[in-house]
Amino acid sequence: MSLYVQKYGGTSVATTQHIANVARRIERTRAEGHDVVVVVSAMGKETDRLMGLFGEVNVPTSPDVRREMDVLLSTGEQVTISLLAMTLMKIGIPSQSFLGNQVQILTDDQHTKARIEAIDTSAIQEGLAAGKVVVVAGFQGVTQDGEITTLGRGGSDTTAVALAAVLKADECQIYTDVEGVFTTDPRVVEGARCLKEITFEEMLELASLGSRVLHARAVEFASKYQVPLRVLSSFDESDGTLIAGEDKTSMEQPVISGIAFTRDEAKLTVRGVRDVPGIASTILVPISNASIEVDMIVQNVSADHSTDFTFTVARGDFEEALSILEEVASEIGANEVSGDNKIAKLSIVGVGMRSHAGVASKMFQVLADESINIQMISTSEIKISVVFEEKYLELAARALHAAFELNEAV
Repeated sequence: MSLYVQKYGGTSVATTQHIANVARRIERTRAEGHDVVVVVSAMGKETDRLMGLFGEVNVPTSPDVRREMDVLLSTGEQVTISLLAMTLMKIGIPSQSFLGNQVQILTDDQHTKARIEAIDTSAIQEGLAAGKVVVVAGFQGVTQDGEITTLGRGGSDTTAVALAAVLKADECQIYTDVEGVFTTDPRVVEGARCLKEITFEEMLELASLGSRVLHARAVEFASKYQVPLRVLSSFDESDGTLIAGEDKTSMEQPVISGIAFTRDEAKLTVRGVRDVPGIASTILVPISNASIEVDMIVQNVSADHSTDFTFTVARGDFEEALSILEEVASEIGANEVSGDNKIAKLSIVGVGMRSHAGVASKMFQVLADESINIQMISTSEIKISVVFEEKYLELAARALHAAFELNEAV
């Protein structure tokens, strides 16, 4: 028998009726001859509700508080796994639920953003051997010392892919409220199209650049262990989008597969810095030590051997990063520190760029025609990212989607 790992997100299990629909879908999968391991998120907005309760307590964040946050947030999935297991039993399907610590999803001790280190599959294997559907709480794990941890928002995707990898599942199916991976956000671009397939590499870029269909860490896991991923809707019967290696997708890939964008961006600049070895680390190490991730970086050197150093961070980290940068600037004798938290980043992604010239020039011309001024540029083999004023984001997305003919079926 083949083995499928199926993950159902919060919208898919938002109510007991939704959970009943999930149970019937699992029943159909078993009827087709497949073993099933199910990973579920908390119901609907439950994690947001729990975060709201944490906010009401209004305690400053610290390592001890983050530990308690994990204890709090992990309760959401416990409710869902038990309700789904009981619903499966109701329709005659043997089932058993497991928390992250019961399965022994071992993680490091970084509370609220733990990383998986190992998984003990013995309990799952025993359940499958007994003919049961095994239901596992997503998003959570346990340290070697028995401390409950969580994997960060979206971590249920990571749980599902990690289980699929260690169980050598035939496919990991991520069920959500959309029918698959789109060429761009259909709420912004009317002609956005659901892709039949996409490579791990492209999906990883899209996920890390703002596409919220899949968690980037989950795609990393899938790529590393070559776990075929399929994104489907819980609410229809479409085939969704297959995410796999290039050898498993079509030989002729389109030049551009998708456009990702995010408003969650802020830019910081320190001007008039001496252009000497080590200046970049002097600026960025304090930012890194505060657990703030830096994205795009631009350094401009002037004729007088001074430099302007610009980088982007998540908008939620802007105030803290600006405060740190002002302290650093005074220590290194910089002329000025400035920031802008009204920017957006847009990226075009496609493995077809490797064999097609002129993609960047076409992108820049389209933006110029719309009078959109590019502030920063970053490139790789399969992506081009630009930063500009946030107010132009939707205009840019629509213009580029049309220019690269992404609304046309391949």
